[in-house]
Amino acid sequence: MKTKVCKHLINLDSGTLKTHERFECAECIKTGDSWVHLRTCQECGITLCCDSSPNKHASNHYQTHLTHHVVTSAEPNERWAWCYTHRSFVQY
Repeated sequence: MKTKVCKHLINLDSGTLKTHERFECAECIKTGDSWVHLRTCQECGITLCCDSSPNKHASNHYQTHLTHHVVTSAEPNERWAWCYTHRSFVQY
């Protein structure tokens, strides 16, 4: 069964993806918290922690900024994107 890729991920250009400036969660650094994995918002470029992390900053960022649909993994050797709006995933 083939998974349908949403319009936000189809329009993603792997040559112009926003990447992390630092390998850290911008919000966890402010509070001295730790994170598990990092995700980079493709709308504004902020890098935040994933849902496996205690604070779930990336998901919270989407809930606050509903037009920031897509995050990419900021982890080394991972090349994938997730659309929060359509719950869609793609590797690139």
